[in-house]
Amino acid sequence: MKKIIPYGHQWIDSSDIKEVVKVLKSDWLTQGPKIEEFEKAVAKYCGAKYGVAVSSGTAALYSAYKAAGIKPGDEVITTPLTFAATANTIVFCGAKPVFVDIDPDSLNINPELIERLITKKTKAIASVDFAGHPCNYDKILKIAKKHKLLVIEDASHALGAKYKNRKIGGIADMTILSFHPVKHIATGEGGMVLTNNKNFYEKLKTLRNHGIIRNPKKSKWYYEIKEPSFNYRITDIQCALGLSQLKKIDKFLKIRRNIAEKYNKAFKDIKEIIIPKEKKYVKSAWHIYPIQVKASDRKKIFEKLQKTGIGCQVHYMPLHLHPFYKNKFGYKKEDFPEAEKYYERAITIPLFPKMTDKEVQFVINSVKKILDKK
Repeated sequence: MKKIIPYGHQWIDSSDIKEVVKVLKSDWLTQGPKIEEFEKAVAKYCGAKYGVAVSSGTAALYSAYKAAGIKPGDEVITTPLTFAATANTIVFCGAKPVFVDIDPDSLNINPELIERLITKKTKAIASVDFAGHPCNYDKILKIAKKHKLLVIEDASHALGAKYKNRKIGGIADMTILSFHPVKHIATGEGGMVLTNNKNFYEKLKTLRNHGIIRNPKKSKWYYEIKEPSFNYRITDIQCALGLSQLKKIDKFLKIRRNIAEKYNKAFKDIKEIIIPKEKKYVKSAWHIYPIQVKASDRKKIFEKLQKTGIGCQVHYMPLHLHPFYKNKFGYKKEDFPEAEKYYERAITIPLFPKMTDKEVQFVINSVKKILDKK
């Protein structure tokens, strides 16, 4: 290949550009009608009552934790196998992320290990639908109900995924989405919190806008701040792009699943590769396709793939191995063996809707060839 094939990439077409240009020619660039239109469209697609669009998936996570009342001294149970934002935003609230090892098949938090780590300080379970594969929500919700905990679902990888024929978005108390260009639909940067709880919905809208609460009964200009927050507003420009992209989400998902099926078929009988598993009760959104190879060969294979023109990546180094989490909370290597075992063998190969059949086949051929000659 003459160009690098990235592990993920947006697909922007003329219809997307047309919708953005309309907003650029309108009176509203931000805080206008496209934001609510986008929120309602995404919420409807996901089967949730409410959506609050914000400036990033990270902003969505922080806002959800704050709306849930997470405060200094609290604990939130989550997985070490996730992007840093899932746990960083818990820390921003002054709380402690309590990590639970993963199930080696789904690569999600292992629900069988959650209950033993619940304490009086535990306020929520932050599940992560890793690679687009939904967690086991029957078990997680049962534990949460028993211990009166909230479930905050980080579904940044999982827009369009299904759990037992139900789209993610209306299952947890709050669900986080991301609209980064490598995700299922793009707004540039951007995120959203979905919920069926009106109280959370109202809090989230306030948290998005500096903590401002308006009171038109006193005056049209009057507002007050009971607790300061950040400017996490998204723009009408971004939401116009998001609305246009959402019209193509099912097409994008179909292509992602087709590529994943081609990879599954190509690699299933190669003993040097562990392919991602999809549980029978879920329909993954296939955000990424992480293969696992022998730990001793991973660095060599990764470098050879990159030299070939395949922009592979590793998702992710478990959070407890990062210096901050080691130093701040005392986590150490071997605390979560399944997450570490996965990380030592993981390579994410390209998967995105704009990939051509030629590019998919090139990735397959390159992986096979490099494994033959390793």
